[in-house]
Amino acid sequence: MELSRIGKLGVWTWLDTLSGTEAAAVAQRIEALGYSMLWIPEAVGRDPFSLISFLAPQTKQLVFATGIANLYARDAMTMNTLRLTLGDLTGGRFVLGIGVSHAHLVTGVRGHEYGKPVSTMRTYLEAMSKGLYMAPKPTSEPPIVLAALRPKMLGLAKERAAGAHPYFVPPEHTAKAREVLGASAWLAPEQMVLRETDPSKARAVARATMRIYAGLPNYQNNLRWLGYGDEDFEGGGSDRLVDAIVAWGSDAVIEARVKAHLDAGANHVCIQPLRPDGKPGPDLEALEALAPGRRA
Repeated sequence: MELSRIGKLGVWTWLDTLSGTEAAAVAQRIEALGYSMLWIPEAVGRDPFSLISFLAPQTKQLVFATGIANLYARDAMTMNTLRLTLGDLTGGRFVLGIGVSHAHLVTGVRGHEYGKPVSTMRTYLEAMSKGLYMAPKPTSEPPIVLAALRPKMLGLAKERAAGAHPYFVPPEHTAKAREVLGASAWLAPEQMVLRETDPSKARAVARATMRIYAGLPNYQNNLRWLGYGDEDFEGGGSDRLVDAIVAWGSDAVIEARVKAHLDAGANHVCIQPLRPDGKPGPDLEALEALAPGRRA
């Protein structure tokens, strides 16, 4: 698949709270609204590869991606098998996003030893490239993108993958990432969005969503690289941090944030539409209001 053919706006969302029928309806609506891509995360819910294999036949053109598949959940040969299998069975509508996850999930939940992120990823990618696969291969190689935040992992994404999929980042990170990646690598940041114009309500919903992320070392270290400090991580996040991570307000404000990522060097932005009531799952009204194909 040529990543250059993928549109500039996609959707990143959790579908774990929906039934299979409901999840398929959301995927179909995302496609009808003109979004080019649906990113499926992985944590402690549904298996993203199984979900994609279920959703893909119920859509026609929508590209699916893991955002992000945890390398500690599968050995490298299995990950490569999944990449090639879905690349084949979706007709080339699959992008594999891989990440090293977080120590508390890898060690505390999965029971694995959490290795040094960059060297672990490098070794894993090398093992993937040598994995035995004796089934029909897709007509084109499904791309691999890395969950890369800081220079060393971004450098690896440039060297050994098609590009990077940063999560929990403001546009200033996109600019820095583009500097490291150079002109040719693909860059697809995630952007949380919230259609709520009341500052107190918006920031309350944003903090509830951000709280777990703001406390994780991987994200904190990245944000410190951007100039944020201890005071920004207290109480679920300072107003400055909340406003940088979550684009809340009118549709025009949200669209301006997406444009800021694109202007900073992103090829594709995947919006995560938070619900104003704070409940899990995507805000379908936001998806309709912000869609590239509003007349669909």
